[in-house]
Amino acid sequence: MRVLILTFGTRGDIEPFAVLAERLTRAGHVAVLAAPEPYRGLVSAAVGFEPMATEMDRVMRAGMTRLSGPRQAITLARQMAAGMRVSLREQWAIAQRVQPTVIVAHPKALGGLHVAERLRVPFVASIPLPFLTRTSAFPVPFLSRPLPGRLSRLSYEFNRFTALAYGGMIDTFRRDSLGLPPMGRFTDYLTTSAGAAVPVLYPFSRHVVPVPADYPGSAHVTGYWFGDPAPTWEPPRDLVSFLNGGSPVIYVGFGSMGFGGRSVERGRLVYEALRGVDVLGVRAVVSTGWGALSVEPSEHIYPLDEVPHEWLFSRVDAVVHHGGSGTTAAGLRAGKPTLVCPVLGDQPFWGRRVHELGAGPRPLPLRRATSESLSGRIVDLISNAAYGAAATVLSAQIASEDGPGNAIRALHQIELVAGQRHDR
Repeated sequence: MRVLILTFGTRGDIEPFAVLAERLTRAGHVAVLAAPEPYRGLVSAAVGFEPMATEMDRVMRAGMTRLSGPRQAITLARQMAAGMRVSLREQWAIAQRVQPTVIVAHPKALGGLHVAERLRVPFVASIPLPFLTRTSAFPVPFLSRPLPGRLSRLSYEFNRFTALAYGGMIDTFRRDSLGLPPMGRFTDYLTTSAGAAVPVLYPFSRHVVPVPADYPGSAHVTGYWFGDPAPTWEPPRDLVSFLNGGSPVIYVGFGSMGFGGRSVERGRLVYEALRGVDVLGVRAVVSTGWGALSVEPSEHIYPLDEVPHEWLFSRVDAVVHHGGSGTTAAGLRAGKPTLVCPVLGDQPFWGRRVHELGAGPRPLPLRRATSESLSGRIVDLISNAAYGAAATVLSAQIASEDGPGNAIRALHQIELVAGQRHDR
């Protein structure tokens, strides 16, 4: 296979696809990862890398730290739309160079479906949350409350948002760059222009989100796409000393949730919450992320910019984070009790799943958190042995799955079936 992988977003939207590209290459296939330039280092030299949507990435990183109201949101949306037009042309140029036999794309890479149609190769959508496939089991994960089965299925009409918001841009791209007819503004991401269902790869564990009984055969829940530990990463000596300090250590980080320039306020919240659990002697490694937190180092706090989760999480006692799909997966993989402080999107969904699985307390939305409420959740997180026991069981179940291998087998089958159709 020659697999072109198109993806865009935060690290959690990029890293699983980098892992898939590595595994494809190791299995003897040609894999090319197209992503923003800052993520080039996620793949080895053996994997092809094509920079794509780098300007969008720059705009997003800068905009998320300044976003505090409607005016900033409108400005960011305009800048991102301009970047999307450039990204669509980049995706087509990359595909012409790579000449893939199959294209895998995150929904944020808007051109994948259309480029695959132009090249007459199978297209596979992929996202690390159960977002694209209709089900009565639960509503689209961006909704924060359960719904009855029929309404749950109806909520997946949300997937038409991309066509409604960007349909004009996409149809212009189809006409001017690809020479294809327009699709219209009422299509969804899971149907080709010929009316065929688009296959989906879901890189999460069925032990974390059980596969709904009404999922079609085109939806493949593979297990998480975890890579090998970073062999070249060397931790600072003072970080190792901090982790070996004797009293409980937790991880605290809110990833890219640096909205509104409130990093100092969030840092104070974490500092005061840790002061409130002095009786337990809890200390914290605090990840500042994309401006989400700003804290000063102290006897109880070790701030850092970025650290491989697979290295750090195995060395702490518990994790506190925003509930991004990748961070949630890393914490459960490490078998750590987890407190989710969601901000937006699918984060409340993952917070609920962690709690329902018994691996952590009820989620504490970050916007409603006080030093007292966060202290109380941390005490519960550290003191309740049942959370650790449940997380340990989940860790073993997750380890039993070969997510990238399952994905590669699914891609083989998808390519085979597509080839049989073309031969008829």
